[in-house]
Amino acid sequence: MAREIIVKRPYRHFKGKLYYVYDIVMHTETRERMVSYQALYEPYDMFVRPLDMFAEEIDPSRPDNITKQVYRFELYNGV
Repeated sequence: MAREIIVKRPYRHFKGKLYYVYDIVMHTETRERMVSYQALYEPYDMFVRPLDMFAEEIDPSRPDNITKQVYRFELYNGV
């Protein structure tokens, strides 16, 4: 995993919604690294997703990729 995920920062999902990354955590049984994050829209649900999946590349030409991002989640800088 070469791509760094910065904690305590907002990220944009390729479908356009924003999420706040709280931390990188570890699954107790498998030791797999996971990302703990929260939706920045109602009802502000909390999620956990494997780090590799959070940071993975996606096809920018996917029909549901409204942001045309390269990665599933990208650091959001307010642009």
